[in-house]
Formats: sequence, structure tokens, C-alpha cells
Amino acid sequence: MKIKIQNARLSFPSLFRRAVFGGEETKFEGTFLISKDDTAKIDEINAAIEGMLKERNKGKPLPADKMCFKDGDNIDYDGYAGQMSIKASSTKRPMVIGTDRAPLTEEDGKVYAGCYVNAILELWFQDNQFGKRINANLLGVQFVKDGQPFGDGVTTSVDDFDDIDDAEMADFV
Repeated sequence: MKIKIQNARLSFPSLFRRAVFGGEETKFEGTFLISKDDTAKIDEINAAIEGMLKERNKGKPLPADKMCFKDGDNIDYDGYAGQMSIKASSTKRPMVIGTDRAPLTEEDGKVYAGCYVNAILELWFQDNQFGKRINANLLGVQFVKDGQPFGDGVTTSVDDFDDIDDAEMADFV
């Protein structure tokens, strides 16, 4: 089932290059934070999940760690409190566009952890040798507006470093 999420904060984006886990490339992915005030969207996602569980799992619930849709109050990351989070991934690079629907590239620097985006996801039920889960495929992302970047925001500049003269270089050889 396709889900359109609007005005979500983007977290842990790997939209232009595959994420790296354990030294190996995995999938393209992103986590989307939906305000708990957006009860209509939360209800829509929960209804889709309940429908899948009813159809594919005889109505039995799955543990929270087997669900792509989670309560951000239970996740200890910057910006997750008061939000619902949904993680989505894909083996194919998702479409990433700007407000004018023109394609964006990584070099554009528009899409980052903390910005606001719209996203198109597809929920699906996994039932294979790896177990049962509710997952989300990442189909596309549209940049909406800037937001406070996640993390500490600490940066550096060349002014933070000292000049090194030839005498000091001799100490390193």
C-alpha cells in the first residue's frame, strides 16, 4: 500500500548513496518523523498496518522491533520526541526532487538530516526465512523546506588550525 507523507522531518538519510553498515553497502534509506499532532496520517498508517496484519498474520500483532512504524518517544535520538518514525529503504535509488519537482543531486546539499520533506513509501508484509515484519519501501522524496540539522552542528574551518613551518615539519619526519 502506497503512503504519501507530507512535511516530515528527515533523519538518517542515505538517498544518493547506499547506507554502509558493518563496512558493507546496504540499501538507500531514510527515516521520516511525523508529528503526533498529524493524527490523520498516523491513523492512516496504523490502519494500513492493521489491515496487513489481519490479512497476512491472522490479526496477530508483531513486536515493536518488527515494525517500521515506531513511537519516537521510545527512541533516544535528537528530534524524535513527540514524533512517530517510519523507516523506509530500497535497493534502487529513490527519486529525490525539489519544491519545483526538478531532480536533486547530493551536490545540491538541499536534502539533509533535519530538513522537511514529502515522501512516498510503500508498506509491505515480510514473511520469509528472516521472519515476519512490516517494512516500508522508499519510492521518492521531495525537499519541502529547511529545518534545524540533527546532531550537534559542530563544524570546523581552516582558522581552527595553525600554520606549520618547515622546522616543525622536520619533527614529523
